[in-house]
This record gives sequence, C-alpha cells and structure tokens, in this order.
Amino acid sequence: MGGTGFIGRAVLGAMTRKEDGRNRASRLNVLSRRGPTGGACAGTRHVRGDLSDPRSLRGVCSGVDTVVHTASYVGRDPQQCHDVNHRGTVALLEEARRAGVRRFIYLSTASVYGEGPHRGPAEGEVEPVPASPASSSRLRAEWEVRAAGGTVLRPHLVYGEGDRWFVPAVSRLLRRVPAWPAGGASLSSVIEVGDLARVVAALVDGSGAPGEGGTYHVAHPRPLSMARLLAELGSVLRLPAPRRVSAADHRALVGQSLPGLTDHQYALLTKDHWYDTASIWRQTGIDPGPGFEARFARCSAWYREQSAHALGD
Repeated sequence: MGGTGFIGRAVLGAMTRKEDGRNRASRLNVLSRRGPTGGACAGTRHVRGDLSDPRSLRGVCSGVDTVVHTASYVGRDPQQCHDVNHRGTVALLEEARRAGVRRFIYLSTASVYGEGPHRGPAEGEVEPVPASPASSSRLRAEWEVRAAGGTVLRPHLVYGEGDRWFVPAVSRLLRRVPAWPAGGASLSSVIEVGDLARVVAALVDGSGAPGEGGTYHVAHPRPLSMARLLAELGSVLRLPAPRRVSAADHRALVGQSLPGLTDHQYALLTKDHWYDTASIWRQTGIDPGPGFEARFARCSAWYREQSAHALGD
C-alpha cells in the first residue's frame, strides 16, 4: 500500500530488483489511489484502493503473504488524518486478516514522540506525545498494527530523490531566513530513502525479521549534525552561510517569514531528535551504509535540479 509515494516507490524498487537471477516484480501487488504512474515498476500488478474508503479495499489482500503499508496523510486536516491514517489502517488490517496475510509491516514516524529534545533513547524508553493530528492518528494506527501482530517502523527524517519535505524545508527556511540559532548544532536521526527501502525489503524476505508486534527505530546509527547539513546545503545549493542569532529571535524571524511552519515542524529541525537504532540493524543483519555524506553526494544533483525549479530557473 502506498507504492507510488516518496518512500513507497523506493521500497518497490528495492523489492523488484533481481536477486539470484530472479525478478520479484511479478509477485508484487501495488495498491494505490491513482493506479500506475510514470515511475511504475514493470511487471507489478497495480490495484486501486483508497484508505479513506474502506469499501474500496475489499479483496485487495487476496493471495497476499506480506503487506507493506507505506501510505499516510501528513496534512493538518484532523478528519482526513483519522480517515486515512487510523481508520484506513484498521480497514487494511481487517482485509489482511480476512485473507490470511502472514506479515504486516507499517511505516510510521518517530514524530509520534513529539517535540523533544530526544537524545538517544531506544525503543520503549520514551513515551509518545504526538504534537499534530497526523502524528496522533499514525500513533493510533501503530496500536492497531501491533495488536494484530504486525511490525512498526519509525524513521525520523528521510532524504533522497523524491524528498519534498526534509531538505526542501531546510533550504526554504535558509532562503527566507539566512540565520540559525546560536549553538544550534542539533543532532537528528536521518536515513536515505534507499537505505530505508533496503530495511523493508529485508523484513519482507524474512532475513533476520524481528519478532511479531515489534516497534523499531530506523535511521543511520550516526545522527546528523544540523551544522553539517547546513554546510552541505551551502555547498550543493549555494545557500548563504547562516548568521547566528538567539533562539528566540530565530523563532520570531521564522514565524514572520514562514508562518505556515508549525512549532512542531520547527522543533524537528532545530532540536535534538536522535534515537538508538541498533535493534533494527542487528535484527536484519544488513549494513546501514556509509552515512549522510556519501548518500547525499549521490542525490545532490537531484536536489540541485529541484532547487532550480523552485526558484523558477
């Protein structure tokens, strides 16, 4: 479910690559509201369904062994958050139960923990305090998934080709307000979308899959310093080096220039939000990869192109 979005496309790509000379595409059903897109993987079977309309999900899990649920609504409409994230997940779980699905993997978010700061807690060491309708509804969806014996994955900030929020939000913020809070070298758990997709593919294959009903942080083991990200954006996107101002002055400036950026979103970019991710890498047995510098270099051309479009070049 959600195979046409930012993360869903990457997961689909990871799951359709040939392994041992076999292509898994013919064994995959892709559930989406719109049907195949230009980036669709050849050989996959596309099924129409809408999480906000449980009736449209009837029969979508027939013959399915594993459901990977990556779809979500991250806007601010509380009713739509409930309909898509919570009620929609319940409906999909019911279809999975009816069809005898063996494994259910739900991609949630570490944003369910709230504004922070969070400095290295493992799973279960921090009580979720969601600060938005989207996070609240996704937390409720998590409860349903775990109750049904499913697995919940909580990435924090995800970057790479297709990213429309994390790096673009920081870039937009720097263009509007070329400043940053003094001493604001916060640390964040991040993961490149391809590495996140590798984790999901490993769980689907059952290689080191975690026990039933588990919840796992998913990010590179080394948190990213925001100072490092700002320096990288200055180099790749030619953004100005931000001047240092007080935290209060910075929040006021951002509020004036980007009134749509909520306190919750602002906190995600300026406070420590990093988590212990050892469990998922140990369980799957896969290499987390080289980290931010190498992965960002791989997608920097894409970010430059998107930045040029955003500026109307």
